[in-house]
Amino acid sequence: MEARRILMSAILSFILPVLLAMGSAKNTEPETPLIPRKVLFGNPDRTNPQISPDGNRLAFLAPNRHGVMNIWVRTLGKSKARLVTQDEGRGIHRFLWQNDNEHILYLQDQNGDENWHLYQVHLASERSRDLTPFENVQTHILKSNARFPNEMIITLNKRDPRYHNAYHLNLSNGNLTLAAENHLNARQFVSDHNMNVRAALITLETGGEKVVYRDDSGEWTDLMEWTDDDDWQAKLLGFSPDNNSLWMINSVGANTQRVIEVDLRTKHQRVLFEHPEYDTRFIMTHPETNELQAAFYLDHALNWKVIDPSLEKDYEKLRKAHTGDLRIQSRDLKDRYWIVSYTKDDAPREYYLYNKKKKKLNHLFSEKEALKEYMLAKTKPITFTARDGMKIHGYLTLPVEKKKPHPMVLLIHGGPWLRDQWEFNPKVQWLTNRGYAVLQVNYRGSSGYGKTYLNASKKEWGRKMHYDVMDGKKWAVEAGYANPKKVAIFGRSFGGYATLVGMTSNPKDFCCGISVVGPSNLISLFKTIPPYWHIHRVVWNKMVGHFEKEKDLLKERSPLFKAHLIRKPLLIAHGANDARVNKSESDQIVKAMREKNLPVKYLVFPDEGHGFVQAKNQMKFSAAAEEFLSEHMGGRHEPATEDEEWQHLSTNP
Repeated sequence: MEARRILMSAILSFILPVLLAMGSAKNTEPETPLIPRKVLFGNPDRTNPQISPDGNRLAFLAPNRHGVMNIWVRTLGKSKARLVTQDEGRGIHRFLWQNDNEHILYLQDQNGDENWHLYQVHLASERSRDLTPFENVQTHILKSNARFPNEMIITLNKRDPRYHNAYHLNLSNGNLTLAAENHLNARQFVSDHNMNVRAALITLETGGEKVVYRDDSGEWTDLMEWTDDDDWQAKLLGFSPDNNSLWMINSVGANTQRVIEVDLRTKHQRVLFEHPEYDTRFIMTHPETNELQAAFYLDHALNWKVIDPSLEKDYEKLRKAHTGDLRIQSRDLKDRYWIVSYTKDDAPREYYLYNKKKKKLNHLFSEKEALKEYMLAKTKPITFTARDGMKIHGYLTLPVEKKKPHPMVLLIHGGPWLRDQWEFNPKVQWLTNRGYAVLQVNYRGSSGYGKTYLNASKKEWGRKMHYDVMDGKKWAVEAGYANPKKVAIFGRSFGGYATLVGMTSNPKDFCCGISVVGPSNLISLFKTIPPYWHIHRVVWNKMVGHFEKEKDLLKERSPLFKAHLIRKPLLIAHGANDARVNKSESDQIVKAMREKNLPVKYLVFPDEGHGFVQAKNQMKFSAAAEEFLSEHMGGRHEPATEDEEWQHLSTNP
């Protein structure tokens, strides 16, 4: 008996580990397949569909045979599309229909220099021409109107690079006529429905703002004024259908930005829409009657409030048809057809044609069909309490695999007076697919949460705004989502600055960082901002620090002067033609680090500006960043293809 027991024990000691291993293998989740960078960062299949004013044709953006984004047109209801532009460089990314239905207009700069030119393409002949062929001049579209199909109002900083004047542009012969000279320090002009420029939003030397308007006499008259504490992100929306009242978004007398109407004769104000917690983002008006129909706001996702009762049934129909954020992309003038889209966190954007009369919804196309083959991660809104008691908002996205804690990337948005939102974000999906948790902190100063949240960022660059990021990291670690020894910080523009602040102020808290077009020296940043940002200097002086009077503060908040404290590897990338944050901002800190033999890689893209627009460059950068993160964080990475080779971009400052 004893011999049998010993034999059975020996057999079990051999077999049991094998059985356990088999069971363990059976219960282990299979690793999520790598999503190729080409699928995430390559050009969309088709995007930005716009219906023609007469409702007969559809235009959209898609790559040509060389992979460059161009404009395509097809007859509504038909599948065959025709390429109508022939760009072979940077690609076309913004366009609109001319109201004559025979032309399409688009904006394009030169390798990211932000000197936008307005081009017109004739659809029948496919001939394009530059309507604003001026060197070092920036064009913005102000107004088009179906009643004036061959006319448009644009703004140009042609007379003085610091100020944009408003011009009437004859779309038939290209002639320009001055409509409003900007001797007012105006940051925005608006015209009425007769194409007369009649109102302006002015930035005052005090940091506050003023709205002025003019009647047939041509003289400007004050309409209303407020301080910078009341609002410094107001926006003029346009005129009421009868041209007697002005519509705008501001937060004067409230915490959140709301839609108000001001009677130009009596100056009486009326609130048309407001949300008690979240800022109104924009409105929707009828394409022909100009009646206000809906207002949109962001809580954690995009929401809209129907104001015109005639749209209630359409809204309900569209809302119930699919999940995700519903957006109205385009409408024809007679309001027969809508182009709508649905955006989700874990799926590419889908576009549909909605027949308003028949209440029928037909699928047009997906932005990236190949993404549907992969399992994408879910993004959830989160809140946490900052060290000073302020409630901070953000988003957390975890890898599909359930194991945790994860290595984590703090992904910091730019602006800084912008925000992250719930949406499909290729960068977030890329990082989570490689095995990283992603935390996006809408630090104080992020827009959308009311002016108290916004104004809490006053002179808090590199301080409380940074503390919010660090408190977010602490929250994620304590909640068990993040491995405290494997946290990276990564951002673009202000997010790049936040990365440099994190790497210098908290060198032990991050195992690596990635800064894209990030400022390193706030003093030199102010010296090199483009001339057309002159109007915004007052706000920057108030919110960041006065360029002339507070240089000590700006120096103290500049990572460049703490570069010697960096201990962990840093990847820095910049566009050579960046007009907003000059490449010298990255040059300086790279040079300072290399002089101290500190670990830094530096990539410069010769045909980009403030960020990377071209798909080929997005893939080169992401290949470099992915390899960098894998080396220092241990996540997965896809080897670079021949087209993604980035080593030749490495450069000395």
